[in-house]
This record gives sequence, structure tokens and C-alpha cells, in this order.
Amino acid sequence: MKKIYYLKTCDTCRRILKEMDTTGYVLQEIKSEPITVKQLDELYAFTKNYEVLFSKRAKKYKQMDLKSQKLTEKDYRQLLLDEYTFLKRPVIINEKGIYVGNTQKKIISF
Repeated sequence: MKKIYYLKTCDTCRRILKEMDTTGYVLQEIKSEPITVKQLDELYAFTKNYEVLFSKRAKKYKQMDLKSQKLTEKDYRQLLLDEYTFLKRPVIINEKGIYVGNTQKKIISF
């Protein structure tokens, strides 16, 4: 399976998608097509950690004062399902594995 979870309003996602060959990838825009429980569980199978998938840069992270809370894996999972902005993006899955985030150096080596 070759898939990319992204947000069309995210400048970084747009830049990365523009720079890479997306031929053969299924693109899922997470605002218009939210991630499902099954999809999140599939991502977890790669990472073995929901916190890795969670963006602490999301505006709602600060608004909800989540930094001051002790979040469990169960909490991260539920937050990811409740709010699309909490998914660290883009998430790229291909035969080499999974890439989560937006560091340019990782994209080049992926």
C-alpha cells in the first residue's frame, strides 16, 4: 500500500507533495476525509506509538492546555480520532515503511 495522509491547507504538505513523485500513491486529505479507526490502527501497527503520530504544534494542543496534562497512549489515540489537526503530517506509507512529519532531510532519504 502506498498512501499519503495530508492537509491541503498545510504549506509544508503542499511543498513536500510538489517535490515528490506521488504516482501510485493514494492521497487522503484528512480534513475532508477524516482518518478512520481502522486507518489509525494501521498507522499504529507501523509506529507502535500514537504519540509519534501526534502533533504537539497544533493550535488546539495549546488551546486545550494539553501540555500540562499527562497524556496516555489511549488519550493520544482518541485525540487523533477526534481532531484531524492532531495528526502530524504528512504521513507517507510505502514499501520502505512509514514517514511521519515534515523534516526535509527525512524526505530526501525516504
